[in-house]
Amino acid sequence: MTTKQDLIEDIGDAIRLLEPDDTLAYIFPGQGSQHVGMAKDVAKSSTSAKRIFDAADEILRFDLAALCFEGPEGELRLTSNAQPAILTASLAILAAALEARTLPGRPAFMAGHSLGQYTALVASGSLRFEDALRLVRERGLLMERAGRERPGTMAAIVGLDEATVAGICDESGAEPCNYNLESQMVVGGEPAAVERARELAKERGGKGLPIKVSGAFHTSLMRPAAEGLRAVLAGTAVAEPISPVISNVTGEPVGSGDETLSDLADQIISPVRWRQSIDLMLSRGTKTFIEIGPGQVLTTMLKRHPAEFETMTLNGVGAIARPANV
Repeated sequence: MTTKQDLIEDIGDAIRLLEPDDTLAYIFPGQGSQHVGMAKDVAKSSTSAKRIFDAADEILRFDLAALCFEGPEGELRLTSNAQPAILTASLAILAAALEARTLPGRPAFMAGHSLGQYTALVASGSLRFEDALRLVRERGLLMERAGRERPGTMAAIVGLDEATVAGICDESGAEPCNYNLESQMVVGGEPAAVERARELAKERGGKGLPIKVSGAFHTSLMRPAAEGLRAVLAGTAVAEPISPVISNVTGEPVGSGDETLSDLADQIISPVRWRQSIDLMLSRGTKTFIEIGPGQVLTTMLKRHPAEFETMTLNGVGAIARPANV
């Protein structure tokens, strides 16, 4: 009988069998990419993908598949639901792509935006699927609780460089949350601080766009969630990855064992260094990024990066059916 862990070991075995490609990276999306109906077509057409959803339902003891496929949207958007849903949908899409032999090779790097780092760690063989799913469910609950206890919000600052945004944070009391592009950062903090940051961004010729979230993620307001997750992470098994996984905290390949677990706890209160992660992979020879998971948020951001490289998005049956030609 196939166990839940066998499903992910099958993914790892399939990735290991791919021809190594030093120019290739797999990237996985984070919270915000969820939508009702995500991966439904994949689960219907791929035995491997359906088995991933069936295993997730069993591990979490509720019908995650129905929530992903049918909603309601309000429930799916909750942080504690969105995080395990995106992780499961992304891995189901990866499993289906491997089954269809769509992927062109074994990547030199894997990376994920915030929550997506957990998906990357599972895909790389570092974290067991069952462990990662329970961790992100607890991570979401802890982040929701921290958001209620210390209310905060976030805003995207567009059109200004990082030095200018750093000055805005110093003046407003907001904190950097995501380094997405040279001219796009996300800041967060107490609502008054974020509102002031938006005003200052406008004064300096940029834009401050509000983001509808339940808390100031990746800021010091999430410290109770980070400490709670640190306790939950203790003792979690971490294996050597098939391909190096890039840390959101440092923008460098994550360490192994206890370093990986510490990194995941620190991630909740540290800005996501996504631009730095992309730049590192480019500097080490990456020429193709394949986004695997619902939506195409990361691919859209990559298209605004000044460097030259190829992108591919795997987010449903239509994309999986087209063999990679990159």
